[in-house]
Amino acid sequence: MDYKKLQNGSDIRGVALEGIEGQNVNLTEEVCKNIGRGFAVWLKNKFGKDDLRVAVGRDSRLSGEKLCGWICSAMVEQGLAVTDFGMASTPAMFMSTVMDGYKFDGSVMITASHLPFNRNGFKFFTADGGLEKGDIKEILIFAEGQDKTGLTNGALVCGELMNAYSSVLADKIRKATGEEQPLKGFKIVVDAGNGAGGFFVDKVLKPLGANTDGSLYLDPDGSFPNHIPNPEDKKAMESITGAVNKNGADFGIIFDTDVDRAGAVLKDGSELNRNRIIAMLSAILLREHPGTTIVTDSITSTGLGDFIKEKGGIHHRFKRGYRNVINESIRLNDLGQDSQLAIETSGHGALKENYFLDDGAYLVTKLLIELARGKKQGYTLESLIETLAEPEESVEFRMNILLEDFKAYGQKVIDDLGEYAKAQAGWEIAPNNYEGIRVNLDKEHGNGWFLLRLSLHDPLLPLNIESNDKGGAKIIATELAKFIKAYDKLDYKTLTAFAE
Repeated sequence: MDYKKLQNGSDIRGVALEGIEGQNVNLTEEVCKNIGRGFAVWLKNKFGKDDLRVAVGRDSRLSGEKLCGWICSAMVEQGLAVTDFGMASTPAMFMSTVMDGYKFDGSVMITASHLPFNRNGFKFFTADGGLEKGDIKEILIFAEGQDKTGLTNGALVCGELMNAYSSVLADKIRKATGEEQPLKGFKIVVDAGNGAGGFFVDKVLKPLGANTDGSLYLDPDGSFPNHIPNPEDKKAMESITGAVNKNGADFGIIFDTDVDRAGAVLKDGSELNRNRIIAMLSAILLREHPGTTIVTDSITSTGLGDFIKEKGGIHHRFKRGYRNVINESIRLNDLGQDSQLAIETSGHGALKENYFLDDGAYLVTKLLIELARGKKQGYTLESLIETLAEPEESVEFRMNILLEDFKAYGQKVIDDLGEYAKAQAGWEIAPNNYEGIRVNLDKEHGNGWFLLRLSLHDPLLPLNIESNDKGGAKIIATELAKFIKAYDKLDYKTLTAFAE
C-alpha cells in the first residue's frame, strides 16, 4: 500500500466501499488504523505531552461508522483520550478544538465532501486550524511506518457537540439583531441533500422563529438517493430553487455533505452562488470593515472585481483551492493588509472573524443576520448586489492531458499561450495573475476573458471563458481553438465542438 496516494491536498481521501467498477477499496481496516496511529504520533510530536484529547465526528456516508470505529480504536491504543461525537459537520469538528467546554488537542472529521457514496476520508484539525499538506504527508509517513507514541492505552467515550455548535450560530444571530426570534415571520427552506446539514433546521432556524416547512432531504442517508449534496451541482440547485418557488419561501439554503460549503436561493428564485454569493458577503463585510481585501480564486468574473472596488474594497484574485485562498488571506493579514474574507467560487468561504474556517453554516448565518436586519430597516438581500454586473455567458472546458508527465506538458501549453497572446490584436494579458494565464478580450474579440490553468491534482487543463455579450464565448473559443489545435496530447474536442 502506497499511503502517499491517499493524500488529496490537505485531506486524506480514498475508496471505502465496493460499488463502482475500477475503484478498489483502499481505506481498509488496516489502513485506517495505521492512519489513526500516524495522527496520534503526529499529535504527540506536536504537543510533547502525554494527556492528549481527540474528538472524532463523521458525516452521513455509509462507511462512516465503520471508519470511525477503526480510527478511534487505533488512537485509543496509542494512549489518546478519544471522544466520538457521532454525526457532525466538518466546521463543528474544528470548533471542538476552540469552544469553551471542549478545547480538544486535535480532531478528526470522517468525510469525502461531495464525492460519490463509495468514497470517504479524513480531515484533521488543531486549534490552529486545518492541517496543511506537509502535515498530512507526515501523518501518512508515520502510518506507513512502525512509529508509536509509547503511551499506555487511552479510553473512548461518546459525547455531544452539535447542540453546542448550533447554539453558537443561533446566539450570533440573536446578538447581531437584538431579538430572541429574529427570523419569526420568515419562511426559510433547507436542502441538506441527506448529508450532515439537516441539524440547521431544528437546532438553528426553528429556535430563531423561522417557518421551515418545505425543507428537503434533512435525514442523513449516505447513499444520497435524491441528488449529490453539492451547491455546484445543477440538479442540487434545481432542487432548492424548486423548493423556494413551490413554498413561496423568503430564502433557501443548500449545504454540501459535511457543511463546509453552502449555496443559497433568494426570494425571487435566483441562485446565490459563485460570483453572486461572493459579492453579497463582500458587500456585508465592506460595510463592517471598510477597505478590506477580499481574496478569491482565479476564475471570478471581471464584474465581481468592479463590484468590490465600487464598494470600497480591494479584490485580490489568487489561485484555485480553498486552502490556497485561506492561506493567502492569512498571509496578507500577517503583512498588515486587512483581509476579512477568503472565498472560492465553489462556495468554500472563510472569514477572519471565524478563525478563517471554511464553514457553510457560518456564511449562511451572516446572510440570515442581513435578512433579519433588512426587514427592520427596509431593504432586501437582493438589493445588496443590484449593481453587480454579471456575465452574459460563462463556460468551462476541462481538457485532459494525454501524457504521464502531464505537468510539464500543461505548463508548456500555458507558457506558449502567453507568448501567443502578446501578438494577438484585442488580447491583453491580465495583470496580477497568480495561476495559469488570464487574458482580457475587447469588444471585437468576444468582450470578455479566458483563463487557462493547470489542475491542482489531475492531468488536465481547465479553461474558463466569460463574455459580456451573447455569442461572445463562442467567439473567444473559436480564437483559442486556433492555438489549442497544435497540441496533439490535449483532448480538446469539447472546445472545438463548442467553437464550430
